[in-house]
Amino acid sequence: MHADIVDLRQFYHSRLGRFAEQSISMALSSVWARLPEERLVGLGYAVPYLDRFRADTERTFAFMPAGQGAVNWPVAELSSTALIFDEELPLPDPSIDRVLMVHSLEFVENPRETMKELWRILAPGGRLVIVVPNRRGVWARMEHTPFGSGRPLFARAADRTFTRNQFYPLALPPMPCSFHPRS
Repeated sequence: MHADIVDLRQFYHSRLGRFAEQSISMALSSVWARLPEERLVGLGYAVPYLDRFRADTERTFAFMPAGQGAVNWPVAELSSTALIFDEELPLPDPSIDRVLMVHSLEFVENPRETMKELWRILAPGGRLVIVVPNRRGVWARMEHTPFGSGRPLFARAADRTFTRNQFYPLALPPMPCSFHPRS
C-alpha cells in the first residue's frame, strides 16, 4: 500500500520535510545536471524535486499512483499531474528522457512489471533515478517521516531487480543511483 498523499504533503511542508527535500535535491543535482529540452516524469511523490528541474525541461509530468492519491502540480498553474497505475503508464513507447521515482518503488505491487513499463517509456539514452529509503538509516527510524514505510529494499536485491530488467547503474550507492537502460 502506498503512502497517503495527505501524509506526504504534510511531511514535505514541515521543517524536517524541507530539510529532507534540500538534502535529497543536492544529491540529485550531482547525478543530474541541467535537463535542457528533455522530457521528465516524476513517479510517486516527486513534486518537491520536480520544481528544481522543470525550468530546464521541455515538459515535466508528476505521475502519482492511484493507491497514493494525487495533488495538483504545479500549484497555481495548469496541472501536469496524472493519477496512474504503476504498471500502465499513459505514455507512448520511448517518449521520456528521464524518470525520477520518489516514494514509489518501495510501494509498487510488482517491481518487475513496473521496471518493464519504465523500460518501455524511456527513450534511447534515457535515465532513471530512484530515491529509496535506507532502512538502516536514521530517516527510516524517525516516526514522522515517510522513509520508514513500504517494502524494504536492500542494495543487493534492488540491484538484481534493475539488472534483470536491463538497467545498469551509472553511479553507485549511497549516492542517488542513476540507471540507464542498456541499448
